[in-house]
Amino acid sequence: MDAAVHEREAAAVRERFEAHRLAWGDADGYGRSFAEGADYLTYYGGRLAGREGIVEGHRGLFAGVLKGSRLWAEITDLEFLAPDVALLHARGAVLKGKRTRPGRRALSVQTYVMTREPAGGWLIRAFQNTRYRPRVEALAGALARLAPKAG
Repeated sequence: MDAAVHEREAAAVRERFEAHRLAWGDADGYGRSFAEGADYLTYYGGRLAGREGIVEGHRGLFAGVLKGSRLWAEITDLEFLAPDVALLHARGAVLKGKRTRPGRRALSVQTYVMTREPAGGWLIRAFQNTRYRPRVEALAGALARLAPKAG
């Protein structure tokens, strides 16, 4: 992919990502970010299958416990695996009340696989949301440093 095409496609992927973030709270609007056969893995390990499953899985949340909440999200890495496949890593959190930024304990790390549709737009084909635990990350890093070196 040449540089101009890469920049144009990266901008289109980022635009879809932002539209997805802004659609939070509207189950149908949120669902439009996903491909028909999308997979959505929640931070607690649940799986929502297909666009309709994702929409219905969020409808009750948006009417209940997540009513009035907002989605904070930012892309931390974007890579094209193929001309029509983008891999994104992001951080995200649900904001409630007057919060404008998430606390460390509210952060999740997220993986998105986006595919370009035949009509040219980008949609989310797979999404995984994992709660970020800085203490667990620090412990895992310390244990890795203590492991015997191969060789």
